[in-house]
Amino acid sequence: MNFLISAGGQLFVLRRPPEGPIPPGANDMAREFRILSHLHPVFPLVPRAHLFCSDPQVIGAPFQLMEYRPGLVVGAKITSDTISNWNRPEPIGQHLGGEVIRVLNSLHQVDVRACGLEDLGRPAGFLTRTLRGWSKRAALSWKDSPNTLLPALLDWLQTNLPPETDGATLIHNDFKLDNIILDPATLRPRTLIDWDMGTLGDPLYDLAVLLSYWPESGDPAVMHALRQMPTAGHGFASRAEAADLYVALSGRDLGNFVFFRVLATLRIAVVFQQLYQRNCLTENKDPRAAGFNQLALDLLAFGMQIARGRYF
Repeated sequence: MNFLISAGGQLFVLRRPPEGPIPPGANDMAREFRILSHLHPVFPLVPRAHLFCSDPQVIGAPFQLMEYRPGLVVGAKITSDTISNWNRPEPIGQHLGGEVIRVLNSLHQVDVRACGLEDLGRPAGFLTRTLRGWSKRAALSWKDSPNTLLPALLDWLQTNLPPETDGATLIHNDFKLDNIILDPATLRPRTLIDWDMGTLGDPLYDLAVLLSYWPESGDPAVMHALRQMPTAGHGFASRAEAADLYVALSGRDLGNFVFFRVLATLRIAVVFQQLYQRNCLTENKDPRAAGFNQLALDLLAFGMQIARGRYF
């Protein structure tokens, strides 16, 4: 949860976890404050961290204060004003998609030793640990409503787990368009936010997470129902083209990328199932979350289609 506050004549963002139970590893304000504090001097696209308070008695949860950078956030749709004000020759989606991939590549080039984040995570065994973690969360999320899709997807992932590499970088762990605040006039990135799950790991996982939010016009309905990014139109690149741009910029090999894509799709399916369960337990229910359980199942099915090569 983010709040704009004023102190000493200056605006800040106060950031704290949401109300209710928090999934393991999510909304870690101490972790985010450490990342921002160390990363800002070498990667100024991230906001400056000002203060962290671990005492939940102050406002009911740990919180931090960070630099406020105003700008435009593009989510599921691009506003008509933004489209009408776009006056460059390339399609607006081509520009935005390229900027997103360039920011991701720049992030993965950060020297973690130079900024004191070399001990942020445990890169050895990252893929094995990530698969195990999301498998456990999936089992808990569907323990009261078993289905045949989840065991099939988990079995495929376990069978196709690639060997670990030594190319770990700093990764965002939830990298997507609406975590980049844009200059409203130029649509160039002003800041990259939401660092509470940042860690050291395989950069291809970051790319796969981004593409798990990236619908195309010919995708099944579930990818459009996500309502996360407007990439099905406006001249955005396809997922394969976006991955090719990342390869061209980074020089990395996508050899086992299907595994990463399937794992990232499992991840987002679990997230939506967790949101559905959380909504069921809250007093003030969000009607938008009522169908998230079916959305999560449809994502599991889409994950199997990716595994079988039907979609990139």
